[in-house]
Amino acid sequence: MTTVLVLILSVVLLLAIGGCACVYWTARGDAPRWARGVAKTTEVASELVLRANTKSRTGNNGDD
Repeated sequence: MTTVLVLILSVVLLLAIGGCACVYWTARGDAPRWARGVAKTTEVASELVLRANTKSRTGNNGDD
């Protein structure tokens, strides 16, 4: 079970690093179309995570 979890987390980490590399490559201006697509997907995913995090914080009334 632990091996599977480590494998899944490793894949997620590699995808995140690859997405960040594509964002950087696109920002430089010389990225191919597929890298621009990966960069856009990475930016949209990060925006969704930020919104979900903001909603969870605003929904918390401090009644912990």
